[in-house]
Amino acid sequence: MNKAFIILALVVSLGFLSCKHQVDAKMLAGKWNYVKVENPYSPNPPDTVSAEELKEKAPYIRLSENGILMMMWGGKVLSHGTYKVVDGNISYTEQMADGKTRTFPFWIKELTDKQIVFETKEDDAIRVTAKKE
Repeated sequence: MNKAFIILALVVSLGFLSCKHQVDAKMLAGKWNYVKVENPYSPNPPDTVSAEELKEKAPYIRLSENGILMMMWGGKVLSHGTYKVVDGNISYTEQMADGKTRTFPFWIKELTDKQIVFETKEDDAIRVTAKKE
């Protein structure tokens, strides 16, 4: 009996560990003010945007429930386009100035109702920590 209980407890525990937190557009919707921007994979120390620059430029990302994404930096649109949630991450299709588009992922590392941490996986990866307004 003890052996069966231990096996059942182990199976249930592994089931909980394998569950990935579900992300949907409703959870992402809103204005997220950047509080930290860094390149976590650069040589020591990692490249970061200073607290002074973040305060001066007031960058943020706004995500709507209907799939619109806009990034602002220094009061100007840095990037805009559409997004969808794919496997718990953001697949962003950016509208380029020349009318072309490019699609790339924002990997969600952490998401709560007050904070998001996401990063790009390009050559010079950027990790952003943002607080919901």
